Amino acid sequence: MQKIMNIKIYGADWCPDCIHAKNFLDSKGVSYEYIIITDNKEATDLVENINNGKRVIPTIIIDGKSYTNPGINGLIKILE
Repeated sequence: MQKIMNIKIYGADWCPDCIHAKNFLDSKGVSYEYIIITDNKEATDLVENINNGKRVIPTIIIDGKSYTNPGINGLIKILE
């Protein structure tokens, strides 16, 4: 049985790493909320706050803990 996690991905549709992260989670049947930071000041401010002023995407928040562009291997470890 898969544990339920609260996952939010902050990204943009032009970002290959964001697309890979979404496709990976989709392939595993993991539900998440996808927040596009383009033209979204609140989301952009959050991402910059987490990443020391940098706009690094995807920034993924899982159960309140943030991960900056963890990649597929990072996501596999986080989800285990």
